[in-house]
Amino acid sequence: MLPKSMTTNDLVLTPLGLRFQGSRYPCTIGRGGISARKREGDGATPAGSHRIVGMLYRPDRIARPADWAVPIRPGDLWSDDPGHEDYNLMVRAPYPHSHEVLRRADPLYDLVIVTDWNWPYPVRGRGSCIFLHRWRRPGYPSAGCVALDPVHLRTIAARLTFGARLIVRTPHP
Repeated sequence: MLPKSMTTNDLVLTPLGLRFQGSRYPCTIGRGGISARKREGDGATPAGSHRIVGMLYRPDRIARPADWAVPIRPGDLWSDDPGHEDYNLMVRAPYPHSHEVLRRADPLYDLVIVTDWNWPYPVRGRGSCIFLHRWRRPGYPSAGCVALDPVHLRTIAARLTFGARLIVRTPHP
């Protein structure tokens, strides 16, 4: 039974993987572990309850995973420059400040589930773009995101609803 505050549509990060709708999916987290004090560049996955606020996908590589998913276009970027006013927002190229390229040559961001970590009113330096995306390989850490096998990511995306939460608890020492 889930605590009253959780729903079956929430994603819950556990030591054994990501729990969602009665299934558990292996995943990786940031190289910096889980942090209650997330900072830009620390490689940590932030603890907390993070709303799912978007889903992005590469229409040239995969079918639309959900009716609310938005295509990633050439030139779509995500600003990770804490010194710029567009910090932690999706921006368009050309963009001379530090950023993540969303339309990558590799398949890492073919499907991206966007959380509301430090968004839409970002605190500079608190960290940007905490996504759920494809992993590089099993066990290989991300830069702070939650990464999954691409088949599992597509399964979750097809069932996920806008506004669900990614729940990341701080581990006990």
